[in-house]
Amino acid sequence: MTSVVLSLSALLAASALASPAAGAAPRADRPAAAVPSGWEAVDGTGLTRITGEADARKAPLGAGDGVTTTAAEPELLALQSARNGQFTTTEVNYAAPHTGALRARSATIGGAWEGFAFEWDEASATYALKSLANNRYVAVEKNYTGPAQNVLRARSTSAGGWERFVLYYNEQLDRWAIQSTLNGLFVAMENGYTGSLQYALRARSTEITGSWEEFALYDLGA
Repeated sequence: MTSVVLSLSALLAASALASPAAGAAPRADRPAAAVPSGWEAVDGTGLTRITGEADARKAPLGAGDGVTTTAAEPELLALQSARNGQFTTTEVNYAAPHTGALRARSATIGGAWEGFAFEWDEASATYALKSLANNRYVAVEKNYTGPAQNVLRARSTSAGGWERFVLYYNEQLDRWAIQSTLNGLFVAMENGYTGSLQYALRARSTEITGSWEEFALYDLGA
């Protein structure tokens, strides 16, 4: 199991939410802005090249655990928040309306809960993310209101406009960013939330301001 590095020059929980804590936070909920310098969009060919990196970091696995799947490489990936160092999990046991919500809350990759298939679509030049935990595509809940607006949920059986994303990489930082094509906003990890959606992923930032919107990818196929 290897960290994803790209050389570019080329559990049941309550559904109640709390507002983000005050303090430094990324800019959010405004019209989409241009991608900052140093970040480049990654297509399907670029992502395919990732898994051959020999000196990549090792991804931490839970004791005795692993990811069992027959899907092909390089799509099988784990997503680690740069903000809190935790891996993104699909909360399949959450009650409605947050069933399948994505949260960066696992210290290790314990199995399918932390796994996602990144599926490239040539026609739209975008990715769809399918959770290995429930075999559902990740959607941006644009019609949710309040602090849950634009939360990411693995709940769709097919990939349409709600489920499409652009993947960016910064070679200098060795970090990734994800942008929703539905609202043009970058995915942020809500480290300041409390309650059942603490560490939830939301497509709500107009810029990549720092660790809130930055992630590391780990290859689950090696």
